Amino acid sequence: MSSTTWPTAQDLNDLQGDVVLGIPKRTEDLIFFNIHDAAAFKRDLKQLIPAITTTAQIQKMRTDIANHKGSGNTELLKLVGINIGFTIHGLTKLGITDDLGDAAFKTGQFADAPALGDVVSNWLDAFKKEIDGVVLIAGDCKSSVLEGTAKVELILGTSISKMLVVEGQVRPGKEKGHEHFGFLDGISSPAIEALTGHLPGQIVVPPGSLVCGTEGDSVTRPAWAKNGSFFAYRHFNQLVPEFNKFLADNPLNFPAIPKEHGSALLGARLFGRWKSGAPIELAPTADDPALAADKQRNNNFDFSQDPLDQTKCPFAAHIRETNPRADLTVPFGEAALTDHVMVRQGIAFGPEVTVEEAREKKTKLTRGLAFVCYQANLVNGFEFLQKKWANTTNFPPKTIDGKAFDSGFDPIIGQNSGKPRETAGLQPKNASAETTLPFDFVVAKGGAYFFTPSITALKTKLAA
Repeated sequence: MSSTTWPTAQDLNDLQGDVVLGIPKRTEDLIFFNIHDAAAFKRDLKQLIPAITTTAQIQKMRTDIANHKGSGNTELLKLVGINIGFTIHGLTKLGITDDLGDAAFKTGQFADAPALGDVVSNWLDAFKKEIDGVVLIAGDCKSSVLEGTAKVELILGTSISKMLVVEGQVRPGKEKGHEHFGFLDGISSPAIEALTGHLPGQIVVPPGSLVCGTEGDSVTRPAWAKNGSFFAYRHFNQLVPEFNKFLADNPLNFPAIPKEHGSALLGARLFGRWKSGAPIELAPTADDPALAADKQRNNNFDFSQDPLDQTKCPFAAHIRETNPRADLTVPFGEAALTDHVMVRQGIAFGPEVTVEEAREKKTKLTRGLAFVCYQANLVNGFEFLQKKWANTTNFPPKTIDGKAFDSGFDPIIGQNSGKPRETAGLQPKNASAETTLPFDFVVAKGGAYFFTPSITALKTKLAA
């Protein structure tokens, strides 16, 4: 375990860039691959390492972007970033059998899919097979990403074969930063003070919550795992026309708002934020774009003002189920929250909803979210959030009138093995009323668990 001096300059040049800070991107390709010739791959990997983007390089990219904008430039600054990760199968093929101290990584996501609530028959074929690794190539535009892809393909050559390529793209125009349902994404992420600083309301965690072998990582791991991180990938299809129809068919009746805004309020209460990103805990009856745009205020709440009241935010709202804040820290202490954090670096994929889809209220084209998250412990991170929080109907734990309150599933990512779900608290004036969600708005189509090694590990352990 490292000391509190993390990160040093050496650490910043060792940690792959997507793990904490994230590669700046408007588009991204995720290339899932199998290793055909381990010896050839190890030699090729040695040639690829100089192209792997580090955290230090991400810091420079961000400074360059800020300076570029500050000079009055409106066009995007050309950039490309490349990162790589390996499954347990990939590491084994490369002759690495060390125990990395994570049971979920060892067994793989496919084996655990039923426990996550997935319908395995919905999974894409590529994720049902043994994937060895993934290369992330992100940049300012598709042509930059294609240049990065060409470099990777030239170096790795025939030592790998592609299993699946997911082409991500930030949504256009005013929808930039919003996922396909239309809600602003990525507002709340954990902070490592010495690396990122923090904003009001942001959870501050020790580096070992996200980066292996650093302060706060209590798991015994091989020394080469330091400055690595576990990466969970989830491939989510989003049924946008059907979601919009559900909102239109079930508007909330709330005295403080015009009736025509009832559908928008329902969506906000499902997510816990308005589409702008304004939290309903602070803007319970109407959207507040100015609040959403203010980084000093848009995440500065903790559900502690009236912890048994759902008039503002339902207990089951997506942002409350996946970041319960004072719902956990007040009764159980900070570790009840900080032990279960992850950094999300996903991107949307697929086209915008067509006129025909909107008219018929039915999905015909595939779109969704390439969900990427990093943590130092998959069991305590992604898997814990999905199983123990989003899929657990009496979470967050509340006792009302002497009885445990059943708030239902997280209405966005909570899963019930494809069966209808119940969620409570959507009616502001009738918190115990249950609402049936007849189908999953978000459909899990597969995924995998990867380890993102440090540059040192790539050079000394994986490459030849």
